[in-house]
Amino acid sequence: MTTLVTTHHRAAVLGSPIAHSLSPVLHRAGYAALGLEQWRYDRFEVDEAGLAAFVAELGPEWAGLSLTMPLKRAIIPLLDEVSGTALSVDAVNTVVFHPDGRRTGDNTDVPGLVNALRERGIERVESAAVLGAGATASSALAALAQICTGEVTTYVRSAERAAEMQALGERLGLRVRAADWERGAEALAAPLTISTTPAGATDSFASALPERPGALFDVLYHPWPTKLVAACAERGSTVLGGLDLLVHQAVLQFEQFTGEAVGPLAAMRAAGEAALAES
Repeated sequence: MTTLVTTHHRAAVLGSPIAHSLSPVLHRAGYAALGLEQWRYDRFEVDEAGLAAFVAELGPEWAGLSLTMPLKRAIIPLLDEVSGTALSVDAVNTVVFHPDGRRTGDNTDVPGLVNALRERGIERVESAAVLGAGATASSALAALAQICTGEVTTYVRSAERAAEMQALGERLGLRVRAADWERGAEALAAPLTISTTPAGATDSFASALPERPGALFDVLYHPWPTKLVAACAERGSTVLGGLDLLVHQAVLQFEQFTGEAVGPLAAMRAAGEAALAES
């Protein structure tokens, strides 16, 4: 009797909406760069109500899933194990299917942020600021817990959001204070500001920058550059964008899914840049 060994060769990104996702472009470019011809990466429109049924139907050929909104929290009850990083922000963006049937969850946004900053020479800062208080802001705080030696100021719109960010800071061992959103232009006086807000939200800050703004990491990649990014760049600031985060977190997913020790960062970045140039 012959025993069939099924090899994991499938992965996909799930979310709703999902049509805009660049993940297939990045992962497929990684496969091409390393000659992984049997690998396939797709996208599926899946909401919270349909997540459990979708995961239950996956066969043994599946290696992993990338998750975007609104599934990063909804996936957690369906997993056998969740990494400390993912638990710290209550969000899983990476699921790995193991040969023994286990499903494990991780968050590559946090180390992706750290790696993107390190690539630009930002390895340690004395203080920092975060614009916004959503899921990406939580990942930003978790990343800053690794590189910020002092206080982080979060600029938020409500007392409830302020309390949430301060509570997360306490769990992460990070000193966090809250400031009113309307004072957000002050954030750029910090050595590093991470903006996690939707398109247009920070436009008004561009005309009220400090004379010498610090580095700015704006997690948007479309439209690019944002008004705030353009204004900071004009004054000589180091600026990073959403593609930097997207590529670095995708490389970490790629490595977990395929087992490759080092993902092809340059090839994946080039594919992302080309896709955005065409959009």
